[in-house]
Amino acid sequence: MTARVDRVVTSGTFSLDGGTWDVDNNVWLIGDDRQVLVIDAAHDADAIAAAVGDREVVAVLCTHGHNDHVTVAPALSDRFDAPILLHPGDEPLWRMTHPDVDYRSLADTERITVAGTDIDVLHTPGHSPGSVSLYVPELSALWTGDTLFQGGPGATGRSYSDFDTIIDSIRDRLLTLPEDTAVHTGHGDGTTIGAERPALADWIARGH
Repeated sequence: MTARVDRVVTSGTFSLDGGTWDVDNNVWLIGDDRQVLVIDAAHDADAIAAAVGDREVVAVLCTHGHNDHVTVAPALSDRFDAPILLHPGDEPLWRMTHPDVDYRSLADTERITVAGTDIDVLHTPGHSPGSVSLYVPELSALWTGDTLFQGGPGATGRSYSDFDTIIDSIRDRLLTLPEDTAVHTGHGDGTTIGAERPALADWIARGH
């Protein structure tokens, strides 16, 4: 059985560099009736747990360490006895929210399997040092966290971010994927690689 994709939208705040903003987050679940991977456990553990149901949670994966993407990762980890996965480049950001909670380090090109479906980890820094995207060839789908949105790259105006780095990540790791690849983002509506390619050409030119 091919894995299916579910989305839960949760609301809360994002805080960094002394500012706090209201945000709606996309929490993604990839799996089948038995197993599921939770991506970006934001704000509302009960709402996410309701979407999980009685399935086995293979992991709670964080695309990056900003607080709005990791808020309830420990709560879900405890509830479902599942590991938290995070790229170690975002260790400083993680510790701002969860100073005493450990996680398992994600590596570039690592492969995670859930419900018989392979998920490839792509290290795509720029929005944060440890940002990752997740590519699922079987589903022709990509999860970009806050690296790529409909209309352009994620924000790089705050601590631990860098514009040239995010442009390199998008050019070298994401635009190489097939044009019909569906892009599932950390906030807002999705898009495709092909739809974003023309606009991204301008961003890439600006970046270098």
